[in-house]
Amino acid sequence: MTINLKFKSLIAAIILSSFSSFAAVSAQENNDNAPEATAADAAISFWDLPYLEKAFIDTTPAAREDGIVVGELGVDGGEKAAIAQLAQEVADKKYGLYDSLLITHKGKLLFESYYLRGRVNLPHFQASATKSYTSLALGRAIQLGYLAMTDLNKPLISFLKDLDTTRLVDGAEKITLHKASTMRSGIRISDDKRSELNENPGPLKGQGLVQAWLEHSAPITAESQSYLYSWDQDLVMQVIEAVVPGTAQNFIKNELLNKIGITNYSWRDGVSGLPSAGAGTSMTSRDMLKLGHLVINKGKWNGEQLIPIEYLAKATSGITKAAAEWQPETYRYGYFWYQTNITAGDKSYDVKLAWGGGGQRIIVVKDLDLTIVITGHDRDDETIMPQILNTIVPAFAE
Repeated sequence: MTINLKFKSLIAAIILSSFSSFAAVSAQENNDNAPEATAADAAISFWDLPYLEKAFIDTTPAAREDGIVVGELGVDGGEKAAIAQLAQEVADKKYGLYDSLLITHKGKLLFESYYLRGRVNLPHFQASATKSYTSLALGRAIQLGYLAMTDLNKPLISFLKDLDTTRLVDGAEKITLHKASTMRSGIRISDDKRSELNENPGPLKGQGLVQAWLEHSAPITAESQSYLYSWDQDLVMQVIEAVVPGTAQNFIKNELLNKIGITNYSWRDGVSGLPSAGAGTSMTSRDMLKLGHLVINKGKWNGEQLIPIEYLAKATSGITKAAAEWQPETYRYGYFWYQTNITAGDKSYDVKLAWGGGGQRIIVVKDLDLTIVITGHDRDDETIMPQILNTIVPAFAE
């Protein structure tokens, strides 16, 4: 199933639109003026950060000391008028409350924009996009030999040596990394019981979290191991913690994020004391691009294979239907990454997405060597996606 990207009457409006209303200015005037957070800004809550007085929109992004190569929209690829029109509409809040929109093509940053609470140097909350980063951390552990691809199909509890397996529910051994990573662990705990457990967090530290879940869950069966968007990512983080040297927190920092030049970020701990696997990270928009580039380059960074090609291909494929009622009909789910197909002209493109509530997305279209990043704080964060896909993908389609 595909999303139809026919331009209809929009293309006429784009072609006829004048750049007089476009907020971007020339590279000479604009390159050094991307909005930056002050020390005072960085110290306050995101929700207290004042809106920018004027949107910053740049078709010739500035080179910064972050390893990102820059270029010029229209010269190095892309249909400038179409993207300019979309940027102005985002600035006008036509599709909701968004904080940044960035585009790279063939490894070059060609378009960079910030709105509202967007700042070039300020990490933006990520919500469930964090799940996709947890998936990359699992792949990194496999690349370094702490796990093997065959381990994906082994009982997850076999990696957690602190569990008292005599007290677990029937079928606990049916949970594998593969099942957990696709939201199909089969764990079923009532909301009331989960709240009760969280009210006494002491016993949930470390593997105590898994112990509690697998004591209070209904039995794990073939029927229960259907897709349910839940807390399965925390099971994966538990395995990472169990198999890597040191802590999962230091492993993610030193072996994944720092490897690709991401140092200005935060990743809070969850109730277990391990890094929160499902939400709780903050990343700058430019660093989100780096994570997209890691995917588009099949896990390789500056000539070094950081994540196995085989793992990444599987993690970003459409393994199971994303079946929550709020998830688009065409979306499928891999290892905490979404996958869908879109059509531009007479071609269909495979799209990979990291998605966090509020409007955080990394969108990767490998066949076009295209990465799109958006951040926002909008409740109805699906409104903007058709505009992104209908405009930006065709603007780079070959």
